Amino acid sequence: MRRVIESDICIIGSGITAALAAEKIAAERDASIVVVEAGDDTASMGNRHVSRRRYLAYGENPWPDDHIDGQTTDGIQSRSMLVGGLAMHWGGVTPRFSPEDFRVKSLYGVGDDWPITYDDLDPYYLEAEERMGVAGEQGPPELDPRSHPYPMPRLPLSYNLTLLKEWSDKAEIPFWSQPSAKNSRRYAGRPECCRNDTCSPICPTGAKYSPDFTWNELRRAGRVELIKRTLVRQLVLEDNSDRIHHAVALDRDEPDTPVEFHARAFVVAGGYAWSPHLLLLSANSRFPDGIANSSGAVGKYMTGHRNVSAFVSLPMKLYPGINSSHSLVSKRYMRPGSMSRYVRHDLRIWESTVGREPRLKDEDGSILLGDEVLRDWRSRTERGTARLRAYYDVLPAQESQLTLDRSRRNPWGDPMPRLQFRDSKASRDLRTHTEQSIESVFAHMARAGDGEILSTRSSDFQDHPAGGCRMGDDPDTSVCDEYGRTHDHDNLFVIGAPTCVTGGCANGTLTFVALGLRSAAMIGEDFPAADQLR
Repeated sequence: MRRVIESDICIIGSGITAALAAEKIAAERDASIVVVEAGDDTASMGNRHVSRRRYLAYGENPWPDDHIDGQTTDGIQSRSMLVGGLAMHWGGVTPRFSPEDFRVKSLYGVGDDWPITYDDLDPYYLEAEERMGVAGEQGPPELDPRSHPYPMPRLPLSYNLTLLKEWSDKAEIPFWSQPSAKNSRRYAGRPECCRNDTCSPICPTGAKYSPDFTWNELRRAGRVELIKRTLVRQLVLEDNSDRIHHAVALDRDEPDTPVEFHARAFVVAGGYAWSPHLLLLSANSRFPDGIANSSGAVGKYMTGHRNVSAFVSLPMKLYPGINSSHSLVSKRYMRPGSMSRYVRHDLRIWESTVGREPRLKDEDGSILLGDEVLRDWRSRTERGTARLRAYYDVLPAQESQLTLDRSRRNPWGDPMPRLQFRDSKASRDLRTHTEQSIESVFAHMARAGDGEILSTRSSDFQDHPAGGCRMGDDPDTSVCDEYGRTHDHDNLFVIGAPTCVTGGCANGTLTFVALGLRSAAMIGEDFPAADQLR
């Protein structure tokens, strides 16, 4: 016997984009909302200090029940599948994309433009910052435009970052405090960040935002019904229509009883991997290549960015250990103006202990004993170490894709995704030049501080992945419009990371959330305003 659950809006997935979109719709519209999550709740706020203590003592996973065995694939950034998604253990870093990210084709003749501009997204960036609570400072307006101040002032710079800021000033590159979803003062009922390096892998105080705060409040107020441990496996069309009629799911506790979710609107919020995966799984006789895939673009143009990093020895004494996850950021090279060859990247500075840790052997391999250990350690801490990193823009190829791997299945027989990230020809041709350009910036900074580069490294993987359901004005080349409404099905939306056209050159979470809030505003238009009924 099947189980049927009805609502006005069915949201599939419970990550950070889903949480804040649901909060917006619930606050602004009179609509019943059901949220379906395949995973479990994890460490509650009251238990996080215990989880962190056991992680430090025994190496235990501080996020129990944070994944589903067998529901994964090679190349996925994290196998996390839980209430709150990846942002349950994110770093909380919240930079915006640059205006140029949305117009690379128009400005530089490479890649593709988005169908929206930075100005279109600015009010939703602000709303995202307010809903999660972001502390920051605006950089030079010509590099870091925004229409309103941050909800909270920046996190205070540590002694070390203050010295490193003086170094960056010598290099004549403007840096400022990286914005973060960490409270610089009490905000939304959560405490001020104490900056004592307990952020990773778990914040025991709640000063850092995570989506469970939003879900807990929505559930407590009865504004959403969140059904966990339930895996959505297929979207089904109405008879003789292209509208989605219901979603078919599996209750992990009662796998033999089919579950159907019926709604007026369906919102796929499974992130860059599981959103296109569900659309491909939902193939039928009318859409044999997958739901919403008449363009053939579902799973294509998977995107992200790479980084180049370096460690620099500097003639300054640093004292690591106070908020070392916090950094300085510059957008100087995200807005480079005219260029002979396309290179765009951000730039960040952290303190580091590389080359400054205590050791039991010296450079010659001789064993250090007793007081020799302390003398050696003191001698090497007379200089400090900085870590530099630059995320650079990687333009995706069409064949940068997610497909179904029918040789690899989850415990219920569904084929798992296969991920293959591929650069466009423009990015392949530019890669060496890009990384050399970034290394030249690092060298300039080292010289400005009488420093020495200890090492450099370029990553091969693409970080902060997105794409797979790209937005666009042309239904022949995109999956959804600028609000995430799929071209093929007027009651089906994809929100957040999958809709991105490119991955920019900064952490994507804030942009994913802002896109989701913009989608939520459009989704809500089909329902009466909440204040009309109060």
